[in-house]
Amino acid sequence: MKAWEQNIRRVTPYVAGEQPNKQNMIKLNTNENPYPPSPLVKAALYKIDNLRLYPDSNVTPLVKELSKYHGVEENQVFVGVGSDDVLAMAFMTFFNSDKPILFPDITYSFYDVWAKLFKIPYEQPALNDELKIVKEDYYRENGGIVFPNPNAPTAICEPVEFIEDIIKHNQKSVIIIDEAYVDFGGESCLSLIDTYENLLVVRTFSKSRSLAGMRIGYCIGNADLIKALTDVKQSFNSYTMNQAAITLGVESVRDEAYFREHIDKIINTREWFSDKLRELGFSFGKSKANFIFATHESVSARDIFMAAREQDIYMRYFDKPRIDNYLRITIGTDEEMNVLLDFLKKYLDKK
Repeated sequence: MKAWEQNIRRVTPYVAGEQPNKQNMIKLNTNENPYPPSPLVKAALYKIDNLRLYPDSNVTPLVKELSKYHGVEENQVFVGVGSDDVLAMAFMTFFNSDKPILFPDITYSFYDVWAKLFKIPYEQPALNDELKIVKEDYYRENGGIVFPNPNAPTAICEPVEFIEDIIKHNQKSVIIIDEAYVDFGGESCLSLIDTYENLLVVRTFSKSRSLAGMRIGYCIGNADLIKALTDVKQSFNSYTMNQAAITLGVESVRDEAYFREHIDKIINTREWFSDKLRELGFSFGKSKANFIFATHESVSARDIFMAAREQDIYMRYFDKPRIDNYLRITIGTDEEMNVLLDFLKKYLDKK
């Protein structure tokens, strides 16, 4: 190894879902919304004429809209480039203890990447046999706690009372609840932010608002937490959110009717598809996300994944301990889910 190579920070990066680009493919592997964003977003896109200017480094128009939407103060809102950016900034800002942060052994796989990148000690309490968080595992000293609710990739959502019990037992560290999928039927913890000054709730426009390509995320919490986050962001990169993202994000928030209509479509599709999937011998917990995490009673998940991929039907397979016989299946349109069901029926009939 050359002398200068010894000072290079080396990490194992997060591996995103495959992004194929084929005609007539069924893409159900990255939890994208199958429907387009609000028509207000499209209309605003053609009117953007300020790209020669730096964007507002405080993202003021979107912060104002989000604070009004959620009924909080503007100084309780922080906006970033996707929830990944918000979470990474939060790790950097709040997890600076020599005590380990805690997050589940089966969860969003970016958490351990950030912990290693920022040299944060961490421990991963195991989910139980039903792939649910054991709250008592978090009743101990720690440098912070983070987990999604609904969890990913399991799609299981815990009630607010469950989350509050964990917070009550951890008043000395920051608790981050990642609500990337909460709009699909989960119960939000936003009602707790005024009670617990150490709680941060993170959201994204990528899933329920069909704006994964725009990279918009945000969090809500105590004003002191938000100020600390903002100070770190302004010390890292002041102009993270571009002009287009700010403008289109505002329009998305304003179109509540469209938002609710398409959330309901996805939930309805998820429910009937769940029934059909169980009829084919799959089992899974109750999903409160825009995906299902399923295992088959007799056929391996990897075999199904590979066979579907050959037919340009893409699902997510994780070759990891405890979940290597599960498929994460994003909920698409009714037509897309019917194509998948037809494939599964034919494939399983041959087994």
